[in-house]
Amino acid sequence: MLPHSLALVDDDADFSGYLAEFLTGLGVSVSSFADSDDLLTSDGAFEHEFYVVDLMLPGIDGLDLLRLLRKRTNAGILVVSGKLGSDVFGHVIEAGADMLLVKPATFEQILTGIRAIYRRSGRGGSQQEVWVLDAAHATLRAPDGALIELSPTDLQVMESLLEHPGQTVGRDELTRRLGLDSEDPNALHATIYRLRRRIERATPALVPLQSRSRQGYLFKAELRRA
Repeated sequence: MLPHSLALVDDDADFSGYLAEFLTGLGVSVSSFADSDDLLTSDGAFEHEFYVVDLMLPGIDGLDLLRLLRKRTNAGILVVSGKLGSDVFGHVIEAGADMLLVKPATFEQILTGIRAIYRRSGRGGSQQEVWVLDAAHATLRAPDGALIELSPTDLQVMESLLEHPGQTVGRDELTRRLGLDSEDPNALHATIYRLRRRIERATPALVPLQSRSRQGYLFKAELRRA
């Protein structure tokens, strides 16, 4: 009930080293990064199954890192940080994290958090997540039963993903299908961002809509037609 691969982003070498050793002993393949830039410039930066992230990091700010990760992956994200403040929790969750633990947190608490998030994501159990697209009513039903109302553009995106199960739909193909300006590289990004946010507001389920850098977008879960 644990992820196979985990990225640990923390500039506290002692904490990071001991936590990595603890998780490795449980069968998790841990990649440690001393700052956010090290993670973002690494191979497969967005391909890890889980992320444990500090907020106070050298390089790109911790909250900005969370936002970037959430745009590129539906992996579980646990923030473990000593940063305090009444607004920290809200900022962390809004940025895309699944849970916040405040240092000093024990390794057992961190492990419990990882397991809870991983189980909720549907990856830790045998039951596969199923999302259902109802084109007639322009809705998407999440695995927990939540109904997401789709705009005509959202529906076109979801139709494209449904037609390419388990495959990456190219940026050029989506741009043409949606009738977007091919000269504006941000048009498609903004469209996908709005769709992700629409889904995130409707359900706590992790959104399996992932981007593939310089390639396109992939729906990494079972998607069926109603």
